[in-house]
Amino acid sequence: MDIALFSPSSLFADDDDSTSNEDEAKETNENYLERAHKFPGMDVVVREFSFHQLNANLLWPGTFSFAEWIVEHRSWIEGRRCIELGSGTGALAIFLRKLFQLDITTSDYNDQEIEDNISYNCRINGITPALPHIKHTWGDAFPIANPNWDLVIASDILLYVKQYPNLIKTLSFLLKSYRLKDKTTAPLTNNQEAGGCSKLPHPSFLMSWRRRIGKEDESLFFTGCEDAGLEVEHFGSRVYCVKPREKNINKGN
Repeated sequence: MDIALFSPSSLFADDDDSTSNEDEAKETNENYLERAHKFPGMDVVVREFSFHQLNANLLWPGTFSFAEWIVEHRSWIEGRRCIELGSGTGALAIFLRKLFQLDITTSDYNDQEIEDNISYNCRINGITPALPHIKHTWGDAFPIANPNWDLVIASDILLYVKQYPNLIKTLSFLLKSYRLKDKTTAPLTNNQEAGGCSKLPHPSFLMSWRRRIGKEDESLFFTGCEDAGLEVEHFGSRVYCVKPREKNINKGN
């Protein structure tokens, strides 16, 4: 596993205007920084690691732009059963639970510190009990054999090109192993809506990608998805939808 020995915030020198001023940040101890971040319509207080070897320490700018996009398309999201990959601090999931009462599960590396910090952030934002969390390192066997999340989300997780095959392996499992609870209901496509509420297929992966990387590196992920039997659609604003090809939906791997 590649380990980042730098702060991701240094990659976005002036891009992130959504966080509070450093003067407002509160150092909880030498290992953490606690501060309020401005999300659409609310502030979310987040305790971040001053440094974390698995790069789960700070909020990335894509989180805030993705939150704005989701608010604009809230009817696509509401009522879904969701899991977030690469949750980091849990800030986006906390925001979605507070705004939409979304049924959402967080997930990140198999690391207890990350899980404990997400639980802490849930508590200081009034979410008790904490959001369900799954410790999972991409590419490893997923701890739940029969996933039934109809929406997977993530923002700015394409950090390490070497991890793309592992991420695609996990993503393929979640999408291709999904089973509808109601077997009489056909899966939705992009051209259908559930009661006029959703244009996202069931299941699907919705990803916002804002980090600056080369087009060749970026294309490796999307090509890898297609090679794995997935379809990729760009929704604009650097938001992408990945879904199983029609013949793969509800037929497992």
